[in-house]
Amino acid sequence: MNWNDQTEIARNWFESLRDRICAEFEAIEREAGSDASFDYTPWDRETDDGSDGGGGVRGVMKGKVFEKVGVNVSTVTGEFAPQFADTINGASKEHPQFTATGISLVAHMANPHVPAVHMNTRFLHTQAAWFGGGADLNPPIEYVEDTEAFHARLRAACAAHNPLYYDKYKKWAEEYFFIPHRNVHRGVGGIFYDHLECEDLPAFERNLAFTKDVGEAFLDAFPAIVRRRMDQEWSPEEKAQQLEWRGRYVEFNLVYDRGTLFGLKTGGNIDAILMSLPPEVTWG
Repeated sequence: MNWNDQTEIARNWFESLRDRICAEFEAIEREAGSDASFDYTPWDRETDDGSDGGGGVRGVMKGKVFEKVGVNVSTVTGEFAPQFADTINGASKEHPQFTATGISLVAHMANPHVPAVHMNTRFLHTQAAWFGGGADLNPPIEYVEDTEAFHARLRAACAAHNPLYYDKYKKWAEEYFFIPHRNVHRGVGGIFYDHLECEDLPAFERNLAFTKDVGEAFLDAFPAIVRRRMDQEWSPEEKAQQLEWRGRYVEFNLVYDRGTLFGLKTGGNIDAILMSLPPEVTWG
């Protein structure tokens, strides 16, 4: 099995996960008395020479519970710019070719008691091939039981594959989702992993299985938290707290986030890349 075959297998999983997540989020909207649903916009990656650069589908829903949620899937191919190639695992100025497929999700919630969330998993190959991704919870108003439930489900997913994964990837998330100029974490963490290399078929199958379980953990944990909090009443002060907190989220994504930089540096769809930004935000 070559990397193109592996990319197709990974792509099919990411698309199927997208379909299940979107169906679950729409079901939550129905439970809240809303008929909101996802609008899907396909896009093609533009290349300098007019060759096929792949593309993706951007899905966005604005509803009663989900003030704005975007779920993107994409499969793109091409060459990194010379100054960017040396920063990517397995790529170089001499070998700038890449293929990447993945799913990316960000949800900003109407109720400040419901946490925002981010999830992304991906498969890339350059001169190497690897999986990466993770999920992290971002509450404007933290509830310890929600944080513990989210982490417990990710811990279980990790434990099924390697007893060292959870502590390692939890620490990585804590270090990654940090805003140095504010000296604060973006949220209450989760897991973040990268460069799970697929040097042979058993490694690909093993790392794909782990990546699938991360997706399943997210789909199991986050909707349960949404349903627990979505009917809570909130005050104007709590809404103001949410809007100011969102400013920190924006600052992280525009200044530090690797995925945002990757999309901008590889000719991705601008609307899909910036889908992570909230619909309304304030700075104090």
